Amino acid sequence: MLLGMRDDEEMGRITLAQVAERAGVSISTVSKVLNGRQDVAAPTRVKVERLLEAHAYRRTTRSAREAPLIEIVFHELESIWAMELIRGVENVAKAHNAGVVLTESGTRHAPGPEWMEAMLQRRPLGVVLVFSTLPTEVKQQLRSRSIPFVIIDPAGDPDPDVPSVGSANWNGGLAATRHLIEHGHRRIGIVTGPEDMLCSRARLDGYRSAMTMAGLEVDPDLILFGDFHVEGGYDRATEMLSRPHPPTAIFAGSDLQALGVLEAARAHGLRVPQDLSVVGYDDVSIARWASPALTTVHQPLRRMAEEATQMLMRLRAEEPVSTRLELATSLIVRKSTASAPTGSPAGRGGARS
Repeated sequence: MLLGMRDDEEMGRITLAQVAERAGVSISTVSKVLNGRQDVAAPTRVKVERLLEAHAYRRTTRSAREAPLIEIVFHELESIWAMELIRGVENVAKAHNAGVVLTESGTRHAPGPEWMEAMLQRRPLGVVLVFSTLPTEVKQQLRSRSIPFVIIDPAGDPDPDVPSVGSANWNGGLAATRHLIEHGHRRIGIVTGPEDMLCSRARLDGYRSAMTMAGLEVDPDLILFGDFHVEGGYDRATEMLSRPHPPTAIFAGSDLQALGVLEAARAHGLRVPQDLSVVGYDDVSIARWASPALTTVHQPLRRMAEEATQMLMRLRAEEPVSTRLELATSLIVRKSTASAPTGSPAGRGGARS
């Protein structure tokens, strides 16, 4: 018996009884940790989790309490693009006779610790997370419970071992800026997303690349970081349009920010697109109903969610999957962009001599 235990441990396998023996607790206590029960002392929980991690423990059977649910986790549910992601998850969940449960937790970088305990008690079929990455301990806990997970990643670049679905942010920034350059704009501002998100940086890099390839100077005063919300777009555009040499066009890193830019333009007595062209990002449903209808970069949010959920179900079936899928973005031209105003100092400036 002892030899068998040693062989199992050398191969990285360990039973609940062995975990309990090593931790000096009962098997029921180990089971409580696995199932997210709160009636376990913190030091005991940490000790058990470390043993599970050290031996790469995996559940080998599905729990009878496992619910026919797919859980989708956001750091906030206020953004309108969240609805597109929810619809995409629901489309695939219905095809697998599963429901969808929504959870709001943590920051834009990772879910909060309280989510794990509640999720382990729900025991969903799998989890779709809308975050840029996952802490190591979260990944280990999910894997030890055999709960598959996929990140829908409009925000960044997850670790290589995390299955994820994202989109071509650099190409989106490039296409938006090129469109404005082709309309004769030379002073082009950008209100991208939060500075600590890789998607914001990628869209900014696309903007810089388009400007550089066109031989245009990039004015640091026309590069501002926002927050992806209407208020942030309004505040940053107000700041930009109040400068002595304002831009003739602004590329906003989200459609919500673009709505704020439209309002800031109106507050400054500017007409869109006659005096100021505006391009958004995401192509959410309100973009076509803005006044004027918003030229924007289409990010395939619903399809991203569908692909992520399909990937989740393949993981559940223990089928091979690609760890990273990146979907294309495309420019949707509507009514908020036009040729640069003739005779404008801002329209004439900016080219390298």
